[in-house]
Amino acid sequence: MKKEKVKDRIIRVASDLFYKQGFNSTGINQIIAEADIAIGSLYNHFSSKNELLKAYLLKEEQEWFSGFEEYSAKLSTPENKILSLVDYRKKLQGSSKFAGCHFIKIISEIGDGNPVISDFVRKHKEKQKALVKDLLVQYNEKRKSIDEEETVENIFLLLEGAVVMSTINKSTDSFDHIKKIIQGLLS
Repeated sequence: MKKEKVKDRIIRVASDLFYKQGFNSTGINQIIAEADIAIGSLYNHFSSKNELLKAYLLKEEQEWFSGFEEYSAKLSTPENKILSLVDYRKKLQGSSKFAGCHFIKIISEIGDGNPVISDFVRKHKEKQKALVKDLLVQYNEKRKSIDEEETVENIFLLLEGAVVMSTINKSTDSFDHIKKIIQGLLS
């Protein structure tokens, strides 16, 4: 088995802690202890806890998009890929035991108190919306019957709302409901 690099271990441990207990509730000393490293090792890789937070969010963003790409790779139609986005978000919620979206959690915790992080989160959500738009443009090439801007906004808001409701209710029912709504939007 390949040995985990110190930097990767720091990010993994910090990611788990930030997601489970929150950024503000996670101290540098706890990260150092759980990563089993010296304080110098942490600061050799990250100049601050905020730098570590950026690394965490970047890792989550990369995993989110590559995870969806892998999840939907075998699907050939844009409609199926749009609907698989609902299933992908549902899968993420289930695998996290309904802990919610990494990005929504961070922004709700830090607000606009850290403009670099809030801007990153905003851009991440814009990238997710752009993914929906790309899929919808492909879908609409043959149909030319859907108002793309409005439909993208509706699908995106339905997905985000389903994540929030799923987190609150500890259930994936909201995804089943929005899938039917999205199928209606696409018909």
